[in-house]
Amino acid sequence: MLGIVDSVLFKVFITLVALSVLIIIHEGGHYLAARAFGMRVLRYSIGFGPTLFRYQRKGSPTVFQVAAIPFLAYVQIAGMNPNEDVDPNDPELYPNKSWFARATTIAAGPIANYLTASLIVFGLGVTNTLPPRQPAEPMQVAQVVPDSPAAKAGLKDGDIIVEANGQPIQNVGELIEATAPRAGEPTEYVVERAGQRLPPMMITPADRGGRGQIGVSAKMTRLYQDLGVWDSAKLSIVFPWQMTVMQLEGLTDMVKRRSTEGIGGPVMMGKMVAEAAEAGLPAFLWILMFISVALGMFNLLPFPALDGGRLIFLGYEIIARRRANERFEMAVHAFGIVFLLSVMILVTYRDIFG
Repeated sequence: MLGIVDSVLFKVFITLVALSVLIIIHEGGHYLAARAFGMRVLRYSIGFGPTLFRYQRKGSPTVFQVAAIPFLAYVQIAGMNPNEDVDPNDPELYPNKSWFARATTIAAGPIANYLTASLIVFGLGVTNTLPPRQPAEPMQVAQVVPDSPAAKAGLKDGDIIVEANGQPIQNVGELIEATAPRAGEPTEYVVERAGQRLPPMMITPADRGGRGQIGVSAKMTRLYQDLGVWDSAKLSIVFPWQMTVMQLEGLTDMVKRRSTEGIGGPVMMGKMVAEAAEAGLPAFLWILMFISVALGMFNLLPFPALDGGRLIFLGYEIIARRRANERFEMAVHAFGIVFLLSVMILVTYRDIFG
């Protein structure tokens, strides 16, 4: 029981740390852009609740603090809250800055997440530690499961399966396709070992939920290796973009199906991050890259309460040549917060009890 508790606590802790780091980077993007455009930043907080530590440089308006609950982060930019009183003569307030300055400050958070993802891909690329793997071709056996049909037939690690049920086999996908319909039926497999083709083996795939399996895993090879600096730099730009497209396609599909089935909550995310952390630093950084891209993409969605929602209101300002009603904007963002919290509660409940 203690081991289970420790495992759960580890997953919760490592997930909170990972998310906090990415959100600190996100908020750091907002902070740096705001300061670059001369906006007054009142607070940069790591965590929430009572302040444990604070620092304010002499002559600076910004309080840097670490709070009692040292997870996540936020930046308070003067005048950014629609409910604040704004002095039109104060040049350091967010509303008194140009449209470009305000839009850049809003977009800087997601941009910081994308830059982080790119740096991770580049770093793993130049150190030749990129985790993505793909099944090798030809279909080489990496491991034979003990007492499996393959083991009983004499199949060994390193064997190459070249035929199954009379069909040529090039990869694990073709092996699965040939084996899955043969549950419980003796099937002929042709195997090469050490460059020599062996006599055909008769293997009866085990029935696993109506699908035939013989009990082997495929050898995996690195998808990217020995890239060098230039190829790593190109991949660091291309890969986050590809991940964004895939995530947007997934969201579009969920909207069409009117389902949240594809959304992972904190519990699912915790499992992914914890498993990656246990697998080593490259795998952990790789999952952080995915989450960083997702965080950047998600915040750019044109939805209330998100950075993308704020950019929509700025777009309205350009088109209508006047700013949106502050009370209306505040109500819209409040609705967005409630909706997003409701979805988060739903997927968390489903991850735990579903």
